[in-house]
Amino acid sequence: MLDVLVPILAILSLRQLGSILCWCCSTKQRDDDDDEELGLERVGDLALNLILSKLAAKETARMACVNTRFRLLASEESLWSQFCYDDLFLSSPVDHHGNPTSSFKAFSMYPWHLVRRVKKCWDVIRNWLRVNFPEADASLLKGASEELLSELERRLEVKLPLPTKIIYRFCNGQAFHHGCMFGIIGGYHYGNHLNNVKLLCIDRILKRTDVFRHYSTRLYKNKNIKNEFIVLASTKSSSDKTFYLNCTTGQLYADGHELQLINGKMIHCVPSSLVRSSHDFDGDQQQDALLLWLEEHGRRLQNGTIRLRPQHLILRTILLHPEQPPCCTTSITNGVQVRGSAVLVPEKCKLEQDPEKYVFCYSIRMSLLPEGCIRNGIHFDSCQLQWMHWTVHADNDVIVSDVNANSLTEEGHYPMLKAGEKEFIYQGGTPLASRLDFVEGSLTLYPCRFGQPEGAPFQVAIARFPIKLPDYVF
Repeated sequence: MLDVLVPILAILSLRQLGSILCWCCSTKQRDDDDDEELGLERVGDLALNLILSKLAAKETARMACVNTRFRLLASEESLWSQFCYDDLFLSSPVDHHGNPTSSFKAFSMYPWHLVRRVKKCWDVIRNWLRVNFPEADASLLKGASEELLSELERRLEVKLPLPTKIIYRFCNGQAFHHGCMFGIIGGYHYGNHLNNVKLLCIDRILKRTDVFRHYSTRLYKNKNIKNEFIVLASTKSSSDKTFYLNCTTGQLYADGHELQLINGKMIHCVPSSLVRSSHDFDGDQQQDALLLWLEEHGRRLQNGTIRLRPQHLILRTILLHPEQPPCCTTSITNGVQVRGSAVLVPEKCKLEQDPEKYVFCYSIRMSLLPEGCIRNGIHFDSCQLQWMHWTVHADNDVIVSDVNANSLTEEGHYPMLKAGEKEFIYQGGTPLASRLDFVEGSLTLYPCRFGQPEGAPFQVAIARFPIKLPDYVF
């Protein structure tokens, strides 16, 4: 029999082998006494092992459901060793904490495609953090145990979407040390408004969700209001910016006002058409908003759409303003480069108002290129910013804000741009009734020599950049 099967296995595609498997699994489970009714039961163990070695982890797990014999064959350590190496890049068995374990089968309790996808998501984020932001990487906790997740579900009376459970099995959010601002999600800063979002650990989820439910119960005198929501991410201050997961639908919402959430006026963090949350353990296409959100965040970190930047003088943070087109525009005038982009500030939006009010934080970043500035044939290695002017337009091209201001900093001096050195960043906020707007304008600078203005001022353009509601909200 083996001599016949080996050449057949060599030409069978994975889909064809999967068809054999599906036939087996579609047959109801039989007792060992009924083994003769199944064609594959007459095949020897070595031949069946060869068949299993051609399948993926998911199909092997399904085959284990057929009967006792197949379950034993599908539990071979050598099979799961290969699956873990091929799909998770593991050469030795470890658990979700990264600790050594006796078997590779520690990963087999969840749908394999989700385990593989969640691990890849965390690998992208953590690899970037290790290289660029080790302080934030150090704040990530080891994965939560199954018992801890069950305790959360019991206390909050929810059933977590399966992708969220696996995310927390790999990493139990971030530690909340006093004064620590190293949020892995990032933030922005304008005026007196400063935030930096962390992914909460289970202990903080329990506390923050209890506070939210207590507030809503006291306000509406209804103990059952919004019990499907849990708090998953936030800034240090509960009154600032909070992300809520709906455990029933799998959608994630951003809000700074619990009242808006209670009234159903919420900002989706992920396109609803992409969310396919299911509590069916065998669902092939499960993806809740938290998984989609973290995957998109990892892509933006990896491709440079968002970057690590100094914020608020001494703190470093992941700045959420886009750094890539089309959401970020760039103009160069006389060697001065100006880049502009905007990001939604969900915690300041007032969706319960009529008309709805959206708030955006825009960032204008300027620098002098390494070759410096040439004016009237004279080379200058620095320029001083004196005046800023830009307008904010609604989607019907009506000017809703006209900003004219000198560029004096909080320290009382005019910013100096030096050739090849870091950007000067200006960040401001604007409320809008429209969902689609744009900003454009100009800056006035003086060429400088030896740190002193010399010559006539000149203007540089701020290329038009969009202000619009994004598909993903962070």
